[in-house]
Amino acid sequence: MTQSTLSEFVSTLTDYDPNALPVAQAQRIVQDFVQPILGIETVAIWQALDRVLAADVISPISVPAHDNSAMDGFAFQGADLLPDAATTLAIKGTVFAGKAFDGSVGRGECVRIMTGAVMPAGCDTVVPQEFTQNASDSAVTVPQGVVRTGDNRRLMGEDLKEGRAALTQGRILRPADLGLLASLGISQVMVQRRLRVAFFSTGDELRSLGDTLDPGCIYDSNRYTLFGMLTRLGCELIDMGVVKDDPASLEAALRSACANADAIITSGGVSVGAADYTKQIMAQLGDVTFWKIGMRPGRPMAFGTITSKGKTAYLFGLPGNPVAVMVTFYFFARDALLRMMGASSAPLPLLRAASTADIRKKPGRTEYQRGILSTDAQGNPVVRITGSQGSGVLRSMSEANCMVVLRHEQGNVHAGDLVDVVVFDGLT
Repeated sequence: MTQSTLSEFVSTLTDYDPNALPVAQAQRIVQDFVQPILGIETVAIWQALDRVLAADVISPISVPAHDNSAMDGFAFQGADLLPDAATTLAIKGTVFAGKAFDGSVGRGECVRIMTGAVMPAGCDTVVPQEFTQNASDSAVTVPQGVVRTGDNRRLMGEDLKEGRAALTQGRILRPADLGLLASLGISQVMVQRRLRVAFFSTGDELRSLGDTLDPGCIYDSNRYTLFGMLTRLGCELIDMGVVKDDPASLEAALRSACANADAIITSGGVSVGAADYTKQIMAQLGDVTFWKIGMRPGRPMAFGTITSKGKTAYLFGLPGNPVAVMVTFYFFARDALLRMMGASSAPLPLLRAASTADIRKKPGRTEYQRGILSTDAQGNPVVRITGSQGSGVLRSMSEANCMVVLRHEQGNVHAGDLVDVVVFDGLT
């Protein structure tokens, strides 16, 4: 990396205090410091879902390629419509989708036309079949006022003009995008290579699934939530399991992760504790800052880079509490990883909902409370918190369908007040 070190980067900031860092400032530091990871590959559109587009896709054709009918009905010249009476037209033939009409349509004439069929030369209007009267094999009547000139005609290039960008660089490709690419005859696209992310949990008390749960020990849940969140982002995962709280094990894990990944995510070991060697080893191997962020949950966090044998990887040292891991991932690591993937800026979408009850909140820190979003009798969005908001209560995170975001400067919330909500469903 040719950019300045993180230490140099934060030294230029005013009012920077790593022991009392507002959420917004921490987010800006992370987002401004990380850089996209270079690497492009060409894949078939079957493999392109959720990948990041590496270059604009320029449309080789116009869509639609010709003026065409938006309805099943009759195509004719709008100038034939009588202003104060019904209009009767002679039927000259039928136009089906995928086949051009090789005849001519003169004044006072029309053709039967199917949805998507090319408009014959001179025709600029379509009357839907259900609006007509007295239709026979040879003539049809258009009642006064049911259509105007130009109605029900889709113009050539109305959706997309040849030579224009159909999709832009940095877009995360969704199902509709694959259909759009196919509609343009494009079978392959250039995408950013998948971001490689190594992740592990630290702590002597942690046990992996299948291990015996000794007294005082707990099963490691953080790796599984991280697995789910990283998978939704489309990352290539390197699961390094549980790493014990000893310097040699931690150093070996960080060096291995650095050698194989673009980013490293750890959980646990970044708070103050007698057996927490993680901070010591991180500082020894890289350019890492340790923050106490003005937020709840998730106050302790480490961020920076780790370097080993000439290879550098970004580091996100998340807290150990299960809910704090998810909160710090969503509100710090997620946007940074998307930037590393080359994705266009995609901040978490916010919804405003009325709180169904009072929520206690002191100004001076940002709080993320688990909530259940629903609608009231009038169909308006309302939200209630799930109960206990302890950072170790993972069950409440599973019950929640959203996160209530209470801003740094915000005080108590009263029932009926509008609050910001991030909805989990569909969140990447």
